[in-house]
Amino acid sequence: MVDAARISLKLLDDLLGREADGRVGARLWDGTRWPDDRPREATLVLRHPGALRAMFRAGTELALSEAYLHDDFDIEGNVESVFGLADSLARRTGGWTRKLAAFSELVRLPKVGGRPRAAGRGPARLSGRIHSIERDREAIRYHYDVSNEFYRLFLDSRMVYSCGYFADRNNDRNVDPDTDLDAAQLAKLDLICRKLRLKPGQRLLDIGCGWGGLVMHAAERYGVDATGITLSRPQVELATERIAAAGLAKTCRVQFLDYREVPEDRPWDALVSVGMFEHVGGAMLGTYFAKAARLLAREGVFLNHGIASRVTDPFDTGPSFSNSYVFPDGETLPIHVTLEAAEKAGFEVRDVESMREHYAMTLRHWVRRLEAGHEQAVRHVDEATYRVWRLYLSGSAHGFATGRLNVYQALLALPDECGASGLPLTREDWYRA
Repeated sequence: MVDAARISLKLLDDLLGREADGRVGARLWDGTRWPDDRPREATLVLRHPGALRAMFRAGTELALSEAYLHDDFDIEGNVESVFGLADSLARRTGGWTRKLAAFSELVRLPKVGGRPRAAGRGPARLSGRIHSIERDREAIRYHYDVSNEFYRLFLDSRMVYSCGYFADRNNDRNVDPDTDLDAAQLAKLDLICRKLRLKPGQRLLDIGCGWGGLVMHAAERYGVDATGITLSRPQVELATERIAAAGLAKTCRVQFLDYREVPEDRPWDALVSVGMFEHVGGAMLGTYFAKAARLLAREGVFLNHGIASRVTDPFDTGPSFSNSYVFPDGETLPIHVTLEAAEKAGFEVRDVESMREHYAMTLRHWVRRLEAGHEQAVRHVDEATYRVWRLYLSGSAHGFATGRLNVYQALLALPDECGASGLPLTREDWYRA
């Protein structure tokens, strides 16, 4: 009979022993702890004798993620620290596959077959041509239409699903992690409106508006006529309710519409896109920015807020956890690729600001709130869906904290035929009290 506990302890020594560094430990199905009983930032809880085989045999990020989704193992404590452990292992071994292929002991552990798998969220199965309007609608439904109440559990009161702005209370010199989430999101919304230099009576289009937090803020605080578009019907429904309740229905609205379908009969004074850009796709950048240029009035401005990858990181062509379970067809691109496409469409790049550390702090707020609301979350979604978001939010926090991911606000202007931008010469007005 295979001594699964002995083999598992040896594998933990071989796989993780040099990298755990006191941060991560493990607990076996029989209660045995590895490497000792001391408390750690995170504990991998192996649910059954074949857990490590399910986690590591394939040697892929996707297989490891699915083992967590199906409860072959759980994570107690700080999930983000587990991603740091995985990075350390990959750096030392030159990649997971080469390291794990050497562990013939894995195949001696029991197979998962016959063990009930967790029901619930499965990988995305999209159809049609990639980044067609129809397929993009499917992708958006997969991520956003899980439950408004689920998102309400971990987002701020305005339900803003992008990074906050953790401004320091002392002249904005440094970020302040103690700022609460609602204050950080309000500060972000206001910073965007100041960057756009919105004025009463102007027309603002928010491309990918979510639950309408920004259009409501812009209409209420800056007196603009604001329209938001999204491909999530639950977002449209809830945003419309919130707009009506706030008494903003005459100057603010949210519509179910793809950016490619927006009429071009009347130019907009300002455009904004926050957290939607990752859904566009590299092959569609030209279409996206050309459409924005046709929608915008001359001397108008477009603030494009999106996540970017590092140009120095290799492009992973294999199936990933994010593309399979979180953002199907989503793409992050280096910032220079985005800016080049914007310039080719006729935009002038006026300002680029990285908000990388702000996103790491935002995500940690979301993780804490999600974990605190676990019992409520599984009333609205299944356990697997809860685990998808717990893993995704924690992994993203690690990505932004380490610099693997970045997020940029690019302010793009559309000068007139003589080159006039209509903008001030400095940014001073953005930061005046």
